[in-house]
Amino acid sequence: MSNFPKLNVRIWILIFAIIIAILAIAPRPWATGIEIKSVVPGTTYSEQGLETGEKILAINGQEISTLTEYNNAVKYLDRSPVKLNVKTNLKEYNYETTYDIGFVTENLTVISSKFVDKGAIITEVNNKKIESQDDLDKISSELLPKEKITITTNRKEVIFLTRGTPQITVTNAKTSNIGKGLDLQGGTRALLRPVGEDVSYQDIEDLIAVLSNRLNVYGVKDLSIRSATDLNNQKYILIEIADVSSDEISNLIKQQGKFEAKIGDNVIFQGGQKDIPFVCREDGTCAGIKSCDEAQEGYVCTFQFTIRLSPEVAKKHAAATKDLGIIMENGGEYLEKNIDFYLDGRLVDSLRVSKDLRGLETQDILISGPGYGATEQDAFNAAVYNMNNLQTILITGSLPVEIEVEKLDTISPLLGKDFVRNAFIVGILAIIGVGLVLYFRYKSLKILIPVMITLVSEVLLTLGVAAIIKWDMDLVSIAGIIAAVGTGVDDQIVMIDEILKGGKEEITYNWKEKIKRSFFIILAAYATTVAAMIPLLWAGAGLVKGFAVTTIIGVSIGVFITRPAFAAVAEKILKK
Repeated sequence: MSNFPKLNVRIWILIFAIIIAILAIAPRPWATGIEIKSVVPGTTYSEQGLETGEKILAINGQEISTLTEYNNAVKYLDRSPVKLNVKTNLKEYNYETTYDIGFVTENLTVISSKFVDKGAIITEVNNKKIESQDDLDKISSELLPKEKITITTNRKEVIFLTRGTPQITVTNAKTSNIGKGLDLQGGTRALLRPVGEDVSYQDIEDLIAVLSNRLNVYGVKDLSIRSATDLNNQKYILIEIADVSSDEISNLIKQQGKFEAKIGDNVIFQGGQKDIPFVCREDGTCAGIKSCDEAQEGYVCTFQFTIRLSPEVAKKHAAATKDLGIIMENGGEYLEKNIDFYLDGRLVDSLRVSKDLRGLETQDILISGPGYGATEQDAFNAAVYNMNNLQTILITGSLPVEIEVEKLDTISPLLGKDFVRNAFIVGILAIIGVGLVLYFRYKSLKILIPVMITLVSEVLLTLGVAAIIKWDMDLVSIAGIIAAVGTGVDDQIVMIDEILKGGKEEITYNWKEKIKRSFFIILAAYATTVAAMIPLLWAGAGLVKGFAVTTIIGVSIGVFITRPAFAAVAEKILKK
């Protein structure tokens, strides 16, 4: 035991840092089952205290250990749409709904709805008279009964009455707190460049807001979107979407989305909630594929859906049509000018306007369009895609400035798993290679072992910092760790060679001076490394930012934590 080096403050600092890193990483390779990834805010599920990270153990007493078991356990909550006939003091409404009755009332007066006019008073629902709020609640429960679901987690058991599948997303249990970047989990990365020389930072923020809204409306989850700038001060937007590989997403991102409805030269309304407070989607009564027919080169399917205009737009429609003449066409009477729909300056549809709508402040408009394909199924799929795309643009509005897709990468989840495995293997081989070189260089285990312990410590501490700051690790980040570790080994070789110079007597009496000289070299190398990494934070519009960040973290950990600890160990060992 006399040869065991006494632990001083620098070594204790390293040990304490390693403990903090392990706690931050929280490795749990044994983890199985599934856990909650997110909870929709403002829902019963969030109000009852379900939280991100909770592990789901059972649904209705049935043990859950896989995503398939979870999906099968909640499948009974899926329901078919219910047809409703709602009569009010204004008019009668017919529509289908799945999870709720389709309107909110106060004393039977509609205060919000996507089907029934605001202010209407409910009198009948499916031929049953409604005379009180209790009558309405009763018919709602009969038509759309709530189902009971009991969710047991590792923290609590909660019971819900729900009309649909749980408003949570789940994932396989995490084996650590280290986040995986797009390279390692699969998905799509798009680098977008705003077109124009006078694009302001406010324009970038507006772009991010519209794109986020557009992707969220389209149903995209696990979305990361942020601004980036290169060394030439060119502004970019970087979008990363996990677990998605779709050309539809690409088209949705890069489309300007400027929608205009014109009667003659007058713009009546544009896309966005200011002009269009309601767009029907995912409801068979007001949105869907109308017909599919043979065309000259295949098939064409026509979609249609309704939108509701704001009162201000309705007034513009009345003003634009009040003086139009009437023409006869196909046995009907129409206004002499059509209402034309333009998307990004391209005419996508043109509809006749009934003479009854002349000068009328109408708020309900029917939008239609085609989808083409070589087969009827292809045409149907194209029509569904075009409808979804147009609905999304009408909801979110157009982008404030035009954008171009500078770079688009798609990585499959399977390839991401291969990257993780290969990166782990390469890391192990690199450590073994460094160990072999050092052993052949010094022929001494008492030198090799501290160096290897320090090397592994630096990797662990870097991963710990990444877990604390929630920095997702991707391939360039892993390359940064390897670069930092390589720099650390170089520094330790400098220290060892400096101490070993001159023989035993010089080692005994001048080690402090030797350590000072070696640290001067190490600090100079550290400063140049950090200086070289700083430009990489912006180079390539931030695509290599992970390399720069992890390299800076790694070399900083080495200089301020592991090198001083190694120097303390080397002092004790090499003086023997």
